Amino acid sequence: MNVELRHARVVTAIDRAGSISKAAVELSLPQSSLTAQLRRIEKAVGGELFVRTRSGVTPTPLGERLIPMLADLTRQADLVIAEASAYTSDVFRFGNTEWTPPSLRAVLQAALPVAEVRTETLDPAAAVAAVRVGALDAALVTGTPGTASAGHLEPPLSGAVVVREPVWLAVPPRHPLAGRSVVDVRDLAGLRWIRYARDHWFHPIEKQLFARVAGDDPEVLHHVDGHHEAMNWVRDADAAALTTPTGATREVTLVPIRDTERTELLLVWRGDALTESIRRGLLETVRRYYRDYARTIPRYWPWITDHPGDFAELGPFGPTAP
Repeated sequence: MNVELRHARVVTAIDRAGSISKAAVELSLPQSSLTAQLRRIEKAVGGELFVRTRSGVTPTPLGERLIPMLADLTRQADLVIAEASAYTSDVFRFGNTEWTPPSLRAVLQAALPVAEVRTETLDPAAAVAAVRVGALDAALVTGTPGTASAGHLEPPLSGAVVVREPVWLAVPPRHPLAGRSVVDVRDLAGLRWIRYARDHWFHPIEKQLFARVAGDDPEVLHHVDGHHEAMNWVRDADAAALTTPTGATREVTLVPIRDTERTELLLVWRGDALTESIRRGLLETVRRYYRDYARTIPRYWPWITDHPGDFAELGPFGPTAP
């Protein structure tokens, strides 16, 4: 009997589960069938791989040598399968928070070796849930730094920070603050505000910044459910709103806020769904797209290049940078 990939998967599953019964559940096999398979595998390799006890199994000296090799065999096989799947899959499903410009879909389509890229806009929690169950292949999600970070994702999810965006002030072009190069938090007192719905992902970040504004509770004209709706109210109601620079529209003026809050843009994927080369390419594609998009936003690209430490994920920022 030759040792095959399926045998390596059996041994790896038993070692990972710590017992034959738990591994049988994981593999959807009767325990007696899995026990018989393990005996045949041990006969093929010339000795027992596990010591059976009432509390489970532990590797024998032979198992300590062979199990890591068998586990590595399964990992390498999974990489081959994932790589082949990535290049033969017809559709790549990508989610994004707030809104998805057609140009983002276009660059993803050009970068990924698939027949079609399908994009979907949904809130961060829904996007993460969709990636977790395999309804999306990857997603860009936004939230508060730390709570949205890769370190807070539970397996099988993985992630990487694309950029940490500042929160800026959006006002009509003729507003008294529109000509300022930067404002302080105290300058926000007394303005008429457009704020975000309490269940919107941006609301906790907005709330943190408003908590630092001196004076009475701000006057709120309307609560919105997204950045673009907020920008329309700023334009038409002569009001102010907080936003990320990429959430603004050309009809409003953006003003940086000194010592502001920040948001975190995170690329999320299932750890077992994308190959390493696809993940690297996807992350670089998204960062390159962000850099290109940032250049179209008045005041934003100069701010990024003047504060490189705040945008380390996007560097370098020289005149010939991609």
